[in-house]
Amino acid sequence: MSIPFVDLKTQYQALKPSIDSRIQKVLDHGGFINGPEVAEVEAKLAEFTGTKYALTCASGTDALVIPMMALGIGAGDEVITTAFSFIATAETIVLAGAKPVYADIDPLTFNIDTKKIEKLITPKTKAIAPVSLYGQVADMDEINAIAKKHNLFVLEDSAQSFGALYKGKKSCNVSLVSGTSFFPAKPLGCYGDGGAIFTNDEKLNKTMKEIREHGSESRYYHTRLGLNGRLDTIQCAILLAKLERYPWEIEQRDRIAHRYNQAFSEIKTPGFAIPFVKPENKSVWAQYTLRVKDRANFQKKLTDAGVPTSVHYPRIMPDQPWYKEHTTAGADLNSWAESRRAAEEVISIPMFPDMTTEIQDKIIFAVREAMK
Repeated sequence: MSIPFVDLKTQYQALKPSIDSRIQKVLDHGGFINGPEVAEVEAKLAEFTGTKYALTCASGTDALVIPMMALGIGAGDEVITTAFSFIATAETIVLAGAKPVYADIDPLTFNIDTKKIEKLITPKTKAIAPVSLYGQVADMDEINAIAKKHNLFVLEDSAQSFGALYKGKKSCNVSLVSGTSFFPAKPLGCYGDGGAIFTNDEKLNKTMKEIREHGSESRYYHTRLGLNGRLDTIQCAILLAKLERYPWEIEQRDRIAHRYNQAFSEIKTPGFAIPFVKPENKSVWAQYTLRVKDRANFQKKLTDAGVPTSVHYPRIMPDQPWYKEHTTAGADLNSWAESRRAAEEVISIPMFPDMTTEIQDKIIFAVREAMK
């Protein structure tokens, strides 16, 4: 039995009639850029999250760069973010012209430790950009309160948490603005790069829409610096088809994670830990990520058993060569101990909504055997 890490083929077969017909419709009408499916999926994404506005864009990276540009974040500014995330989190801050300032993480949730934020605020701080990692929303009430106190913007990096809940509210609707990713392996993914931005601020949405279209207020009339950040119509058509069963997929992910939790909670090996989700949260389980002290040995045992794994992420952002050289000047390089420990211990196992009980049983057996 071959076990995929993420099974997009089975998902496609389940949605094939809808996906194929929607793609064919785009091929027939020929509106490959800004076709009617773009506005349609934006309306459905906004409805899903409960936000007033959703703006599709070409990637999750654009979904973070565009709002920073719209908020005027640039040269001389600082943005506080987590030390532990995919590099796009820091990369987009640098691309906007600002400097990322890294805070350590909560060792239980892997999200930014809100107790570490205020001491990093300086007169140059313009925004806080928390990441809702692995599918669980960060502690947004605390973050929003800190931001309000210091007159800062909050931009949620929701690339891994689209569909997650925080105190009854959807991720993407818990801050001023949020950017998510539709990379194929995400909980909701298209068949290429893609992303979306969410806000309830009408003026901000208008500005971001202009930036997405080369800074144009109207065709060939460019009032601001922009970029080509549009999402292709065909990708929007695919997202429309996938949204049809996305609520079911979220429930399936939660069911699979719950069964993992039950099976692995019996493992008492020191240094082993299952994911922790706060009681007020509902994760969308972008990854099911364990902590294992001897990760290399554990990973080899799972590979030998035919179970694929992945490490998200083996090196923290401020320790990446370019970022260490260009973004950590003046920082206390010893202040990210929990982030570094996570980078040495985290390991993700397969998680996808179409996982059969048979496949999950094999994964559970392999993990238990590896921890003996």
